[in-house]
Amino acid sequence: MFFILLIGKYSQDYYLKKTAKKTLTETVFNFGDYLPKYFVLPHPSPRKNIWQAKNKWFVTDVLPDLKSKI
Repeated sequence: MFFILLIGKYSQDYYLKKTAKKTLTETVFNFGDYLPKYFVLPHPSPRKNIWQAKNKWFVTDVLPDLKSKI
């Protein structure tokens, strides 16, 4: 089984269309809603460090699930 990584808000808006949440944070927080076809992630830029510091759940909830699927 495979899934498509949607990295960043632009790709998420393009592929998820109306099912994308209002913000990137909401979409990533609800990553399970898009499985098994898509796995949504923030863009890996230096700004992600600021975002990640504000959203500790990303490291504890999202990343372990991604690692287990890879």
